[in-house]
Amino acid sequence: MINLIIILFGLSLLYISAISRLEGYIKALAFQGFLLTILVLNSFGHLNPWNFAFLILETLGFKAIIIPQFLMRTIRENEISRETEPYISHFYSLLFTSLIFALGFFLAYWAREHVAGLGHLHFGISISTIVFGLFIILTRKKLITHTMGFMIVENGIFLLSLSKVHEMPMIVNTGVLLDIFLVVLLLGIFINKIESTIENPDVDRLTYLKD
Repeated sequence: MINLIIILFGLSLLYISAISRLEGYIKALAFQGFLLTILVLNSFGHLNPWNFAFLILETLGFKAIIIPQFLMRTIRENEISRETEPYISHFYSLLFTSLIFALGFFLAYWAREHVAGLGHLHFGISISTIVFGLFIILTRKKLITHTMGFMIVENGIFLLSLSKVHEMPMIVNTGVLLDIFLVVLLLGIFINKIESTIENPDVDRLTYLKD
Protein backbone atom coordinates (compact mmCIF):
# COMPACT_ATOMS: atom_id res chain seq x y z
CA MET A 1 0.00 0.00 0.00
CA ILE A 2 2.75 2.45 0.96
CA ASN A 3 4.70 1.68 -2.20
CA LEU A 4 1.55 2.44 -4.22
CA ILE A 5 1.21 5.82 -2.49
CA ILE A 6 4.83 6.67 -3.30
CA ILE A 7 4.40 5.62 -6.94
CA LEU A 8 1.27 7.82 -7.18
CA PHE A 9 3.37 10.64 -5.79
CA GLY A 10 5.90 10.07 -8.57
CA LEU A 11 3.18 9.88 -11.22
CA SER A 12 1.97 13.32 -10.18
CA LEU A 13 5.27 14.64 -11.55
CA LEU A 14 4.42 13.21 -14.97
CA TYR A 15 1.02 14.89 -14.77
CA ILE A 16 2.57 18.28 -13.99
CA SER A 17 5.05 18.01 -16.85
CA ALA A 18 2.27 17.23 -19.36
CA ILE A 19 -0.04 20.17 -18.62
CA SER A 20 0.11 23.93 -19.03
CA ARG A 21 -2.80 25.06 -16.82
CA LEU A 22 -1.55 26.45 -13.53
CA GLU A 23 -4.66 25.27 -11.70
CA GLY A 24 -3.58 21.75 -12.62
CA TYR A 25 -0.15 22.41 -11.09
CA ILE A 26 -1.76 23.58 -7.86
CA LYS A 27 -4.16 20.63 -7.68
CA ALA A 28 -1.20 18.29 -8.16
CA LEU A 29 0.62 20.01 -5.27
CA ALA A 30 -2.46 19.57 -3.08
CA PHE A 31 -2.62 15.90 -4.12
CA GLN A 32 1.03 15.48 -3.13
CA GLY A 33 0.21 17.04 0.24
CA PHE A 34 -2.56 14.51 0.85
CA LEU A 35 -0.27 11.64 -0.13
CA LEU A 36 2.41 12.89 2.26
CA THR A 37 -0.25 13.03 4.98
CA ILE A 38 -1.04 9.35 4.39
CA LEU A 39 2.66 8.50 4.63
CA VAL A 40 2.95 10.42 7.90
CA LEU A 41 -0.09 8.56 9.29
CA ASN A 42 1.64 5.30 8.41
CA SER A 43 4.70 6.44 10.40
CA PHE A 44 2.73 7.06 13.60
CA GLY A 45 4.53 4.36 15.55
CA HIS A 46 7.95 5.91 14.85
CA LEU A 47 7.09 9.44 16.05
CA ASN A 48 6.36 11.05 19.37
CA PRO A 49 2.85 12.55 19.61
CA TRP A 50 3.97 16.20 19.32
CA ASN A 51 6.11 15.59 16.25
CA PHE A 52 3.33 13.52 14.69
CA ALA A 53 0.75 16.28 15.28
CA PHE A 54 3.10 18.87 13.82
CA LEU A 55 3.73 16.78 10.69
CA ILE A 56 -0.01 16.29 10.16
CA LEU A 57 -0.49 20.05 10.43
CA GLU A 58 2.38 20.64 7.99
CA THR A 59 1.24 18.12 5.38
CA LEU A 60 -2.55 18.27 5.58
CA GLY A 61 -2.95 21.85 6.81
CA PHE A 62 -0.27 23.69 4.86
CA LYS A 63 0.82 21.50 1.95
CA ALA A 64 -2.62 20.15 1.00
CA ILE A 65 -4.95 23.03 1.88
CA ILE A 66 -3.59 26.44 2.91
CA ILE A 67 -0.74 26.96 0.43
CA PRO A 68 -2.64 25.53 -2.60
CA GLN A 69 -5.58 27.82 -1.75
CA PHE A 70 -3.23 30.80 -1.49
CA LEU A 71 -1.64 29.99 -4.85
CA MET A 72 -5.06 29.45 -6.45
CA ARG A 73 -6.22 32.84 -5.21
CA THR A 74 -3.03 34.46 -6.53
CA ILE A 75 -3.39 33.14 -10.08
CA ARG A 76 -7.10 33.99 -10.21
CA GLU A 77 -6.63 37.54 -8.95
CA ASN A 78 -3.84 38.11 -11.47
CA GLU A 79 -5.68 36.23 -14.25
CA ILE A 80 -2.75 33.87 -14.87
CA SER A 81 -4.17 30.68 -16.27
CA ARG A 82 -1.40 28.94 -18.24
CA GLU A 83 2.33 28.45 -18.39
CA THR A 84 2.84 29.77 -21.93
CA GLU A 85 5.94 29.33 -24.06
CA PRO A 86 8.14 27.31 -21.69
CA TYR A 87 11.81 27.05 -22.56
CA ILE A 88 11.24 23.48 -23.78
CA SER A 89 8.06 21.95 -25.22
CA HIS A 90 5.68 19.87 -23.11
CA PHE A 91 6.60 16.78 -25.14
CA TYR A 92 10.28 17.02 -24.26
CA SER A 93 9.35 18.02 -20.71
CA LEU A 94 7.29 14.82 -20.37
CA LEU A 95 10.13 12.79 -21.90
CA PHE A 96 12.69 14.25 -19.52
CA THR A 97 10.37 13.73 -16.55
CA SER A 98 9.92 10.09 -17.55
CA LEU A 99 13.71 9.69 -17.44
CA ILE A 100 13.79 11.35 -14.01
CA PHE A 101 11.04 8.98 -12.83
CA ALA A 102 13.02 5.99 -14.14
CA LEU A 103 16.08 7.33 -12.33
CA GLY A 104 14.10 7.20 -9.11
CA PHE A 105 13.43 3.48 -9.51
CA PHE A 106 17.09 2.88 -10.33
CA LEU A 107 18.15 4.72 -7.17
CA ALA A 108 15.59 2.76 -5.16
CA TYR A 109 17.07 -0.51 -6.45
CA TRP A 110 20.60 0.74 -5.72
CA ALA A 111 19.65 1.78 -2.18
CA ARG A 112 18.06 -1.61 -1.50
CA GLU A 113 21.32 -3.32 -2.42
CA HIS A 114 23.76 -0.95 -0.73
CA VAL A 115 22.02 0.98 2.07
CA ALA A 116 20.49 -0.65 5.13
CA GLY A 117 17.71 0.84 7.24
CA LEU A 118 16.47 3.16 4.51
CA GLY A 119 13.08 3.42 2.82
CA HIS A 120 14.32 2.52 -0.64
CA LEU A 121 11.36 3.70 -2.70
CA HIS A 122 11.07 6.80 -0.51
CA PHE A 123 14.69 7.55 -1.33
CA GLY A 124 14.49 7.01 -5.10
CA ILE A 125 11.24 8.92 -5.72
CA SER A 126 12.28 11.76 -3.40
CA ILE A 127 15.49 12.32 -5.39
CA SER A 128 13.43 12.29 -8.60
CA THR A 129 11.06 14.84 -7.08
CA ILE A 130 13.88 17.19 -6.08
CA VAL A 131 15.43 16.99 -9.55
CA PHE A 132 12.03 17.54 -11.18
CA GLY A 133 11.34 20.61 -9.04
CA LEU A 134 14.65 22.13 -10.13
CA PHE A 135 13.78 21.21 -13.72
CA ILE A 136 10.47 23.10 -13.45
CA ILE A 137 12.24 26.17 -12.09
CA LEU A 138 14.78 26.12 -14.93
CA THR A 139 12.36 25.49 -17.81
CA ARG A 140 9.29 27.58 -16.94
CA LYS A 141 8.90 31.33 -17.30
CA LYS A 142 6.10 32.29 -14.90
CA LEU A 143 7.21 33.49 -11.48
CA ILE A 144 4.29 31.68 -9.87
CA THR A 145 5.44 28.45 -11.52
CA HIS A 146 8.87 28.93 -9.96
CA THR A 147 7.11 29.10 -6.59
CA MET A 148 5.45 25.77 -7.35
CA GLY A 149 8.81 24.33 -8.42
CA PHE A 150 10.20 25.32 -5.03
CA MET A 151 7.23 23.60 -3.38
CA ILE A 152 7.92 20.42 -5.36
CA VAL A 153 11.57 20.48 -4.27
CA GLU A 154 10.49 20.84 -0.64
CA ASN A 155 8.00 17.97 -1.01
CA GLY A 156 10.87 15.84 -2.29
CA ILE A 157 13.02 16.80 0.69
CA PHE A 158 10.13 15.95 3.02
CA LEU A 159 9.65 12.56 1.35
CA LEU A 160 13.39 11.93 1.66
CA SER A 161 13.21 12.65 5.39
CA LEU A 162 10.38 10.12 5.73
CA SER A 163 12.82 7.42 4.60
CA LYS A 164 14.50 7.90 8.00
CA VAL A 165 11.43 9.11 9.86
CA HIS A 166 12.72 8.35 13.35
CA GLU A 167 15.65 10.74 12.76
CA MET A 168 13.51 13.71 11.68
CA PRO A 169 13.60 16.33 14.50
CA MET A 170 10.75 18.80 14.86
CA ILE A 171 13.10 21.81 14.71
CA VAL A 172 14.07 20.87 11.13
CA ASN A 173 10.41 20.61 10.12
CA THR A 174 9.66 23.95 11.74
CA GLY A 175 12.45 25.62 9.76
CA VAL A 176 11.28 24.04 6.50
CA LEU A 177 7.67 25.05 7.12
CA LEU A 178 8.64 28.65 7.86
CA ASP A 179 10.76 28.76 4.71
CA ILE A 180 7.82 27.52 2.62
CA PHE A 181 5.39 30.01 4.13
CA LEU A 182 7.79 32.93 3.78
CA VAL A 183 8.73 32.19 0.16
CA VAL A 184 5.14 31.61 -0.96
CA LEU A 185 3.91 34.73 0.85
CA LEU A 186 6.65 36.98 -0.49
CA LEU A 187 6.33 35.71 -4.04
CA GLY A 188 2.56 36.11 -3.87
CA ILE A 189 2.97 39.74 -2.80
CA PHE A 190 5.70 40.26 -5.40
CA ILE A 191 3.53 38.88 -8.20
CA ASN A 192 0.59 41.04 -7.12
CA LYS A 193 2.80 44.14 -7.14
CA ILE A 194 4.51 43.63 -10.50
CA GLU A 195 1.24 42.66 -12.19
CA SER A 196 0.19 46.31 -11.98
CA THR A 197 3.36 47.28 -13.87
CA ILE A 198 4.11 44.30 -16.11
CA GLU A 199 1.19 42.77 -17.95
CA ASN A 200 2.80 39.36 -18.33
CA PRO A 201 4.88 38.41 -15.24
CA ASP A 202 7.44 36.12 -16.90
CA VAL A 203 10.98 35.92 -15.58
CA ASP A 204 12.26 37.17 -18.96
CA ARG A 205 10.50 40.50 -18.38
CA LEU A 206 12.47 41.08 -15.18
CA THR A 207 15.54 41.95 -17.29
CA TYR A 208 13.73 45.12 -18.36
CA LEU A 209 13.16 46.38 -14.81
CA LYS A 210 15.15 49.48 -13.85
CA ASP A 211 15.55 51.64 -10.76
